[in-house]
Amino acid sequence: MARPAPSDDAVIRATDLAKTYRTPFRRKKVEALRGVSFAVGKGEVFGFLGPNGAGKTTTIRLLMGLCSITAGSASILGQPVPSREARQRLGFLPEQPYFYDYLDVVELLDLGGRLFGIAAAERRRRGDRLIERVGLRHARGLALKKFSKGMMQRAGLAMALINDPDLVVLDEPMSGLDPVGRKEVRDLILELRDQGKTVFFSSHILSDVEQISDRVAIVVGGKIQDVGRPRELVGHAPLGTEVLLHLTAAGDVTAGAAAPADALAAATAAITARADKVRAERDELLAVLGPGADVDDFLAFARGHGGKVVSVTPRYETLEDLFLRRVEAARAPAAREAAS
Repeated sequence: MARPAPSDDAVIRATDLAKTYRTPFRRKKVEALRGVSFAVGKGEVFGFLGPNGAGKTTTIRLLMGLCSITAGSASILGQPVPSREARQRLGFLPEQPYFYDYLDVVELLDLGGRLFGIAAAERRRRGDRLIERVGLRHARGLALKKFSKGMMQRAGLAMALINDPDLVVLDEPMSGLDPVGRKEVRDLILELRDQGKTVFFSSHILSDVEQISDRVAIVVGGKIQDVGRPRELVGHAPLGTEVLLHLTAAGDVTAGAAAPADALAAATAAITARADKVRAERDELLAVLGPGADVDDFLAFARGHGGKVVSVTPRYETLEDLFLRRVEAARAPAAREAAS
């Protein structure tokens, strides 16, 4: 269930956040962030989206106090960034976590618990539970240097949760995971939300973001383009219709007899001419019709040319469509300037 927009007691608040730095050799000035503002409420899952170089990781590093803020302000759990008090109540997984090679995951979590001042018995209890939860029971005694990238992500997730944080910040938590691992991370994020915790995460995998986020922010070129609930941000008018057809011999549709190669080619060509896009494979054809197309007329035409209708699916805008639209719009002025 979607959470409401945050009130004044936001867990994360960024106000006109800006970051400027200079490149190492030529000392060229680069504006990584340009007036980024958003707020994350308690108990929200907040997805932070953007293409490579958009400023996602820079924003997270500023919020975590890992680099200085050039302009604007930010607060975490009611404390101005950076804050030692706030760090005690948050868990953080960087995009590329690095741990001591010769520790195993049990020792890693014990070290994390020690840094937070957790008693030994409680450290063991939490460590065992988290190792089980992130699916690393089979690798308890294995040195971290032998972990795959996906296993390292799982270990980093466990480390981020060892202090039972109120806020969890994850930079690309699905990176390096297979589909099963991605689902497990999605489930874990939703579990954290159900426990009343706040989760702020960045990801390139937009389908995952759309499934689990209460709200999202899209950042392009160091600026926020959209903030809101995914369903409210995307358009609700149909973008078109997808029609899946099984091609049979014209005039013999009910019999389902396979059409000869020349008949299939002729039917495919005729139907393709009526569609905006098609994808054909053997005796099946997926036709994409534009938003203004007469679907009934197309279906009658397809049946007359040996097409058996398997499915008709209206297509609506997804978060990925919106994301690509925003990226293209933000990059268009720079492209025009470069071409002139």
